[in-house]
Amino acid sequence: MPEKQHKVAIIHDWLTGMRGGEKVLESLLDIYPDSDIFTLIWLKGSVSDKIEKQRITTSFLHKAPFIRNNYRNYLPLFPMAIESFDLAGYDLIISSSHCVAKGVIPQPGARHICYCYTPMRYIWDMYFQYFGKPRNRLAGFIYGSVANYLRMWDVTASSRVDEFIAISNHVSQRIRRYYGRASTVIFPPVDNEFYRPVSDKPLAEPYYLVVSGLVPYKRIDLAIEAFNQTGKKLIIIGEGPEKNRLIKMAKGNISFLGWASNQDLRKWYSHCEALIFPGEEDFGIVPVEAQACGRPVVAFGRGGALDTIIHGSTGIIFPEQTAASLIEALDTHEATKYNTNTIIENSHRFSKNVFIGKIRQYIMQNC
Repeated sequence: MPEKQHKVAIIHDWLTGMRGGEKVLESLLDIYPDSDIFTLIWLKGSVSDKIEKQRITTSFLHKAPFIRNNYRNYLPLFPMAIESFDLAGYDLIISSSHCVAKGVIPQPGARHICYCYTPMRYIWDMYFQYFGKPRNRLAGFIYGSVANYLRMWDVTASSRVDEFIAISNHVSQRIRRYYGRASTVIFPPVDNEFYRPVSDKPLAEPYYLVVSGLVPYKRIDLAIEAFNQTGKKLIIIGEGPEKNRLIKMAKGNISFLGWASNQDLRKWYSHCEALIFPGEEDFGIVPVEAQACGRPVVAFGRGGALDTIIHGSTGIIFPEQTAASLIEALDTHEATKYNTNTIIENSHRFSKNVFIGKIRQYIMQNC
């Protein structure tokens, strides 16, 4: 059956850097190269040429004061901004959404498919991790009122979506919990053509590896606590507001390298004893990149890790988010014999070609 031709609008929350969502956006553009992009704000030069050469429409927030470095402070205005887009003439709307993109208002007769990275974390299960304890009662009242309004809007906006696609089974469960909607799981693409084993000599003595933003919910503190006790060498690649606190926690067997280039990161992946993944993620691209480089992963057993890691075959899952549980998992890992080809083959389930094929087939069947 020939593929139907659509006039396509892709709605993306914001364009401020190249992260996992922007990699998905690039793959959507491979499927619909003539599509138009609508986004709250766009910091020119912050994303790839492939994205920036498209016709991009921004919201009124794009010209708001101090928006470049403080766009998250405008969160209460995001719903109004996303609803301001005129989508007349588009018969297929694809929202690439972890925040408000799914809340656009399609024209009558248009089909709206949401590729959902997560229901908005800021207002649902990670509200307190993001906003912290209010400084006083007035701040608590304001934060609570805004969050309550955004939760009501978020549920209402979800009804504008015809079909949800979730990035993992974990996110699919959250979509059902918060929106009462079913969803289909299609894993996001990972560049396993670039991430592959390299034969350069190891960059350090035997080491374990963490690759992560240094923010509280990533639980890098847990990895540090465990490796402080074992004395094994741990290398941490990443930056973030928790860095100074984590450095003060760490003993001499733990090194912080800051950010690394993709080329260097591939080398660090390829020679590590295992990647350590102590947080709970909606999907988690880093564990798949490590497996694409032939290395196993020791991960906390919740969230997307349950989709990407095969316990005892491509890594070890530990059940409790504690240092003791992680240490026990390290012992299990070191007693496990892995097949490198099996680990690499597992990463192929998440390739860009697989993603494009499944999205294309899904849209053909549902539009």
